[in-house]
Amino acid sequence: MKIKAKLIVVFMFLGMASVFAQDIKKEEFKVYGNCGMCETRIEDAATSIDGVTSAKWNSKTEMIKVTYDASKTDLDKIHQAIADVGHDTDLKKADDKTYDNLHGCCKYDRPEKEEE
Repeated sequence: MKIKAKLIVVFMFLGMASVFAQDIKKEEFKVYGNCGMCETRIEDAATSIDGVTSAKWNSKTEMIKVTYDASKTDLDKIHQAIADVGHDTDLKKADDKTYDNLHGCCKYDRPEKEEE
């Protein structure tokens, strides 16, 4: 009986340790786009990154809410994945060729490039 109790305590400790090892963050940032196809593309790009557990983009506000494990990824990688599929974010600009290949209804008004 004592062995079972000790095993239960050990398994509970191991389970709690794995939960606390995660560094879950929630962030919201701007992603340019227009429609439902954009929504799917943007959310799929974000969730393709290991460590991103959820991504929800709002076409009206052009804001995405992401939840991710900061011990596995960071915001820069999430921004880059979204830019890689053709959508500018407030930190990364999509490649012009990738943007040009978007469906016509997905071509949003691109933000002005900041002078360096």
